[in-house]
Amino acid sequence: MRGTGKPDVSLGTDYAIAIEKWHELHNEKPKTIGRIQEAINRFVDEYLGGEKGETTPAYENKDTVRSYKKQLKNIGAAFGQMAWHEVTLPVMREYLDLRSAKTQGNREMSVLSILWGKARIWGMTQLPWPAAGVKDWKNPEAARQFEVTDQLFDAVYAHADQVLKDAMDISSATGMRITDARTVRMPVDGKLRFKSSKKGKVAYFEVADSPVLTALIKRRGTVDSVMLLTTHTGRAVSESMLRDRYEYAREKAAQANPKIATEIRAMWLRDMRKRAADLAEDDDEASKLLQHSDKKITNTHYRTKGTKLKAVR
Repeated sequence: MRGTGKPDVSLGTDYAIAIEKWHELHNEKPKTIGRIQEAINRFVDEYLGGEKGETTPAYENKDTVRSYKKQLKNIGAAFGQMAWHEVTLPVMREYLDLRSAKTQGNREMSVLSILWGKARIWGMTQLPWPAAGVKDWKNPEAARQFEVTDQLFDAVYAHADQVLKDAMDISSATGMRITDARTVRMPVDGKLRFKSSKKGKVAYFEVADSPVLTALIKRRGTVDSVMLLTTHTGRAVSESMLRDRYEYAREKAAQANPKIATEIRAMWLRDMRKRAADLAEDDDEASKLLQHSDKKITNTHYRTKGTKLKAVR
């Protein structure tokens, strides 16, 4: 007991943790030791490149890093100051009930589950994930159904510049994510090789099998760049360059086609991957093209074509 009348607070035997606790007590910092925020901070530092991008993230996909940081920020605001035993299934369900963006709430709970697993490995908690073995505890979700018809594709394509046309062609011909379409390199020995930015899977296409790729690469041969998608001067194409071009072309297409303007405005650039899935011969080919391990993912979220049946008489 000190002269102030307040009892001593044990700082433990770990020096680093003791220093952190001392700062929390004397500088009135938000408490992190033994709380969810401690794991969030470590996850951001080790896997997402730090709060300000000081280091190289473990995830290659910039969209993944950006979305994880956003989701962890929301998780931290709600759960950061809670101890692990305070985060129960009813508490998480209450969070989902109060969250206005229902789908994003589900995503945040998925990230919290990943974080929880890491915290167990790091020795921050021994408690199991509160929702382990429980089904249907998240908000119900309906898969977005959208078909990129020839009419919709052609409408936007007609108002696109060459860079956007090439991006739409690459993604709709190969099923590549837009990030991969932006960063894929020129083919070597007739093979267009790429590594999936999301899953890390390596694959290649025989250029000769695709009239679209063959024509694009033939025209691109005059530009001095190792990247397949470039400006006419050989400059690499950034995410914002594509986004701005697409939004401009889409709005021009909507204005020029008032009868289908609503459908045009509802089409996203990443829907070119859906178009590729629908252009595939069957479910198996579509799933293989998109590099899915389960056909259910392809059929639920990408392929809009129905199953072709044959009349028996």
